[in-house]
Amino acid sequence: MNVILLDHIEKVGAKHDVVTVKDGFGRNYLIPQGLAIVANKANMARLDGLKRQNAKKEAAMVGTYRELASKIAAATLKITAKAGESGRLFGSVSAQNLVVAIKEQLGIDIDKRIVTMPEEVKELGNYEASVKFHSEVVVAAKFEVAGEGAVAAAEGE
Repeated sequence: MNVILLDHIEKVGAKHDVVTVKDGFGRNYLIPQGLAIVANKANMARLDGLKRQNAKKEAAMVGTYRELASKIAAATLKITAKAGESGRLFGSVSAQNLVVAIKEQLGIDIDKRIVTMPEEVKELGNYEASVKFHSEVVVAAKFEVAGEGAVAAAEGE
């Protein structure tokens, strides 16, 4: 079955690609979920219009993403976590913690799925995560993990 993808689907294809999928996958998942349409003559004729319309939207969004990326790149975010005497965290810092820090400190609301953490953050220190707004707009978000006791001591001074 040939379908036109309306969204990027991992291991299947990119948005607006015409791909061949198994009949059941297309009929039972892609089309009902609104992820694809059947690649018939009428829809193939609409494909050029869809591509042009999408290009305009994407160009506008890339500009917005670049502004947000510059704000994130300019800041060093502070994340507090409970840690032991040796500097080892009780648990770890995840992408969700970074998203919350970005929202609180910069006022930017992002989805945690676009954040790629460097490795498991299980100790105090400085780290860098990658935030991928768009294939053209990827920014490194610098953040510092501080122990909750250290932050309270620093604020009291």
